Amino acid sequence: MLMLISIITLNFKKSELTTACMSSLYGQFRQELENDTIELIIVDNASGDNSVEVLDDEIKKKKYKGVRLILNKNNSGFGAGCNFGATKAKGEYILFLNNDTLIKDKGLLEMGEYMDRHAEIAILGGHLRNFDGTLQPSAGNFYTLKNVLLLLIGMQRYGFLDRSPKKIMQVDWVKGGLMLIRKEVFRKLQGFDEKIFMYTEDMELCYRAHLMGYKIYFYPDVYVLHAEQGSSSRTFAIVNIYKNLLYFYKKHRSRSEYQLLKFLLRCKAIMLISIGKILHNSYLIDTYRKALVEI
Repeated sequence: MLMLISIITLNFKKSELTTACMSSLYGQFRQELENDTIELIIVDNASGDNSVEVLDDEIKKKKYKGVRLILNKNNSGFGAGCNFGATKAKGEYILFLNNDTLIKDKGLLEMGEYMDRHAEIAILGGHLRNFDGTLQPSAGNFYTLKNVLLLLIGMQRYGFLDRSPKKIMQVDWVKGGLMLIRKEVFRKLQGFDEKIFMYTEDMELCYRAHLMGYKIYFYPDVYVLHAEQGSSSRTFAIVNIYKNLLYFYKKHRSRSEYQLLKFLLRCKAIMLISIGKILHNSYLIDTYRKALVEI
């Protein structure tokens, strides 16, 4: 029997999250991990703390089978770490899974089986949920200028950009925290763009897949809990989203669109810095000053 799914998760100084994620996976997929239907590849992204020792001890203590811990010498970001893990994958499909998740059902295996039955699908995303069970937006629309404007005025929270479909359907892109992709397609795409350190790398990968004619779908019948930004801070996320949106536009869109994006991002940053000064909100001031540096 061929291995079906290689699950890849990254660890960076968050061994407690990774051990919990590993335990939840083993709780649901013990049989599949032991009979080589599924494998789990944990990439330590050059943590530099005691993560490797903690994770290695956990694997040995619990006698986990089908779990491999591999060490990345340098932390070059989420995409680079995932690419490194993918070079070790034996499965037909690669599932990128955030380490700040807990798996609550067999949905991940069902996603692989669904793709087995639907050769037209190259990438399949699934529901991520908050720890209270409410849905997180797990699929989105590509960031055209119209959609960037909606993002900047806060319309994302109302479902204008990101959403969690209730049925299986084709979408523009799916979140990298729970993304299943055919290994052969991932190789043809040459993996995630390693110039993107973190955030938007999932959208950019799906955009390139779209340009190559591949189909991306969303599969709702999976139950995965996710601690949003469990591995980073909100300021880090905002600054990197600014930086990476600009990179995406420089790479994929016209020069005029790129210049207009810079203008929109600058206006948003300056406005929020000004509001921060009025409200004596150091978070707004510090965050958007850092974002402004990227423009």
